[in-house]
Amino acid sequence: MVATKTRLDQPTNDVAYWLSQPPEARLAALEEIRQEYIRSNYKSQPRFQRVCSIVELVPRPSPVS
Repeated sequence: MVATKTRLDQPTNDVAYWLSQPPEARLAALEEIRQEYIRSNYKSQPRFQRVCSIVELVPRPSPVS
């Protein structure tokens, strides 16, 4: 990976760079940014909440042959 130092007031060509990358590379970079955000803002990786509910089924009459 090559890093270059630029000034904030200079225009960049980020859009051209990312459009030149294949979709897999763009998604990999996005996932890396997402993981970094999660590590810096959460103590652990958020997960889906477990939801349990008990449902009482009403017996249906059996079909007559």
